[in-house]
Amino acid sequence: MSDKDLASIAEARALARRAKLAQATLAEFSQDQIDRIIEAMATAVTPHAEALARLAVEETTFGVVNDKIQKNLFASQRVYEFIRPMKTVGVINRFDDRKIIEIAEPFGVVAAVIPSTNPTSTAIYKILIAIKARCAVVMTPHPSAARCITRTADIMNEAGGRAGLPDGAIGWMNTVTLEGTQELMKAREVSLILATGGMGLVRAAYSAGKPAYGVGPGNAPCYIESSADIRKAANDILTGKSFDNGVLCSSPNSVVVDEAIAEEARRQFKDQGGYFLSPAQAETLAKQLVTPQRLPNPAFVGKSAVYIAEQVGITVPAGTRALIAELKGVGRDFPLSIEKLCPVLSYYVVKDWREGCERCKQILKYGGMGHTMSIHSRNDAIILEFGLHKPAYRICVNTPTTHGAIGLTTGLDPAMTLGCGGFGGNITSDNISPKHLLNIKRVAYELRPAPQSSAPSLLKAPTKPQPDSIPADALTSRIDKFLATRGLAPFDSGNPGVAQGRPSAPQAPSPPSAEAETFICEADVRAAVREGRKLLVGERTIITPAARDAGEATKIFLQAGWPSVNS
Repeated sequence: MSDKDLASIAEARALARRAKLAQATLAEFSQDQIDRIIEAMATAVTPHAEALARLAVEETTFGVVNDKIQKNLFASQRVYEFIRPMKTVGVINRFDDRKIIEIAEPFGVVAAVIPSTNPTSTAIYKILIAIKARCAVVMTPHPSAARCITRTADIMNEAGGRAGLPDGAIGWMNTVTLEGTQELMKAREVSLILATGGMGLVRAAYSAGKPAYGVGPGNAPCYIESSADIRKAANDILTGKSFDNGVLCSSPNSVVVDEAIAEEARRQFKDQGGYFLSPAQAETLAKQLVTPQRLPNPAFVGKSAVYIAEQVGITVPAGTRALIAELKGVGRDFPLSIEKLCPVLSYYVVKDWREGCERCKQILKYGGMGHTMSIHSRNDAIILEFGLHKPAYRICVNTPTTHGAIGLTTGLDPAMTLGCGGFGGNITSDNISPKHLLNIKRVAYELRPAPQSSAPSLLKAPTKPQPDSIPADALTSRIDKFLATRGLAPFDSGNPGVAQGRPSAPQAPSPPSAEAETFICEADVRAAVREGRKLLVGERTIITPAARDAGEATKIFLQAGWPSVNS
């Protein structure tokens, strides 16, 4: 392990500990305190939208400055306006009909992984939703975007501090390595991971032993049904694909068009900046754009269509918005059917909406399960069929997938992290917001009394027959007789061994008989122990408490009718 790795690990540990201390303070803040901090941070970073966009493009070489400005403003304004009225402190809901009170509890320290494709906008978004949920956040930037992410965090942390944000509530790693990032995600102080990045990073987040929100690849198909406004559909797809040069995971990747309108669709794409590649050009592009691991070549990620064409030796018009390759299938034999992260579209012609439905499923299964797709149609019945049967959790209708999926042009929750649900191996299919960083406690009052059921009837074991009771005079006679044998009381008034109640001379104890003893006292037990004999007891034997304790301790009693332990 290199010195840089060790330094990164040490920094991750220190930041996690610092965030945990800040978390204890942040968790006690009121809603008003939190809202003032959020407002201060959003207000402070908004004027820097352009500077941060330029820094991001300069550092990463990905995307378009103007589009990144839009994304930064989307995070600092649209996301902020959406989360501003949210209740995230104390009692957040009361359901009087069910007598339920819901109370918000922050999840804890969040480890936030920030990608290089959307660095500054994602940093703004994740800081805002974390602090809104009263969660301290530690960010690990992509190494190729560390400067622009650090600058974004610094602006927001300074503004938050002036509004009362605890020191350490926003942290970021300056020495970034894979080992350091993994150490942060596994730190015991971290309660939740919010990961945006490649599949390898997302898998690492899910294997860190912590709850994690990770998002997978997009590979969004865009279906144009025969009833669609074809001109608008082509423009929406090209707008989405060329926006920030296609680096958003919700960006269109394939066009699927009905055969009945294929020629008109092709004409509309050409008129609006789409360039259709010849089979030979498409093969040339595929060899350089797609790696042997079936991943997009980093050299082309976030680059313009014109730039990519020049690099592979293809001449295209200056205003080309996207390169379009007609394909016959999906999968490893068709490299351009993957998610491309640049302005390149695959293009399919299908017989009708049923065949289009199946083609969209194939595309989603090849790297986009659960993410996003679009349908361009005026037929609500077909639109609903797509909604019912497609393995995508964001189905955008008559709008660019890039903008629609993140909630810019649709009513979806505005977010820069989009869950892919069970189809994509994620824990949620939602657009991630502060509510995903909260745990909810519920106070529940009794609505109805618990049913009082009678105990089940049980078969009783047969009871032992009780002996007949002994009359008082008979009991007295037996006791007198017993005492007489011990020289303590007259046995008979005519017995010369007893005079006026004075004890007669002591007599030797009688040997044990086959009959059970009538009365046993502690002295009887001690005598039996000395003489090494047993005392036979039956159901009518009277035993004093002291005698019973001594007898049970010495195991001197022999139950009438039981064989002797020595026999």
